[in-house]
Amino acid sequence: QVYKGLDIITNKVSPQEQRLCRHHMISFVDPLVSNYTVVDFRDKAVPLISYIFARDKIPIVVGGTNYYIESLLWKVLINTKEKPSSAPRPDSDRKVELEQLDSAELHRRLSRVDPEMAAKLHPHDKRKVARSLQVFEETGIPHSAILHQQQEEEGGGPLGGPLKYPHSCILWLHADQAALDARLDRRVDDMVAAGLLEELRDFHRRYNQEKVAENRQDYQHGIFQSIGFKEFHEYLVSEGKCSPETSALLLEKGIQALKQVTKRYARRQNKWVRNRFLKRPGPNVPPVYGLEVSDPQRWEEDVLKPALEIVESFIQGREPPAEPLRMEQDEKENKRSHHVCELCARIIIGDREWAAHTRSKSHLHHLKKRRKLEASSPAGQTVGDSGDTETSDEDGSLPL
Repeated sequence: QVYKGLDIITNKVSPQEQRLCRHHMISFVDPLVSNYTVVDFRDKAVPLISYIFARDKIPIVVGGTNYYIESLLWKVLINTKEKPSSAPRPDSDRKVELEQLDSAELHRRLSRVDPEMAAKLHPHDKRKVARSLQVFEETGIPHSAILHQQQEEEGGGPLGGPLKYPHSCILWLHADQAALDARLDRRVDDMVAAGLLEELRDFHRRYNQEKVAENRQDYQHGIFQSIGFKEFHEYLVSEGKCSPETSALLLEKGIQALKQVTKRYARRQNKWVRNRFLKRPGPNVPPVYGLEVSDPQRWEEDVLKPALEIVESFIQGREPPAEPLRMEQDEKENKRSHHVCELCARIIIGDREWAAHTRSKSHLHHLKKRRKLEASSPAGQTVGDSGDTETSDEDGSLPL
């Protein structure tokens, strides 16, 4: 929503609603800026929050993108820019340049300068690997060392530094999955009825058509990574160049893809709230209050009234009438543990992911195949053994 344009696809608050309450951080970044980051967002939002507090008002952070909300609540980000600016530079940054390299080469470079961080990140996670390399190149300090410093500050914990605003609370609007899915499908239909296709056509003509013609389209950065744009790519680039029947099929394909990816994103949002807000280890975690929104007819009773009571209690310094949500924390689970499955030639990050992989059909199939080969091979000889001793690469890792 920080980018100018695409108001329908990004579900921006309507002008009528904006007149009811002052809104910030909407439609102020040029769509051609591709290197706007969560650090830029935080550096502009934090002074705004201070300004609102200074006027004896209460800032309300509304989202969607919970990673951005987390950046405002905790000290979890690293600023590598020499001079922070609210206006991002139009040219690409070092992270984008690094992402052009091969995944294996990126991970090798990180392993040399920050082996601890390299062990925590999957080699195919280009964005995170590139970011860790960028941090080292621009600060001279390993990314893992900076994270340790944050965690060791007073009030810090395993997932980052201390809480910035001690008297904050989180209101989590959640719904039954079936009700949410149906509502998201209707929302996409409403977006189409509101002029979504005209908006996408206009944006494509003004900003994207030339890039597509020159084969330099990038759906991984900036506004072009927004949900809804790449889903209609085929329809937009072929419109007027194919039969009406084919165009109609591509349009329907785009609409269905948008519905699927929207529902998938909603599930990820809920998972983030559970894992990062409800299960967050360490001190200084704001209370999270769940508000049930499955039935829109009960908005007043289930959402508005309890929300007002909770916020009013916080303002007055007393205990809210509602109990915050609580989830048991598995202290033994390591989300960044490094596992290598030589059978499947895969690297798995995280205890839960490793457990799921060892139970997967593909792993069990390879295991069954290995056992059959071992049973049929001569006694005393390992499958695949040609008499030579297996050697490792220079960095000490076995080839996958």
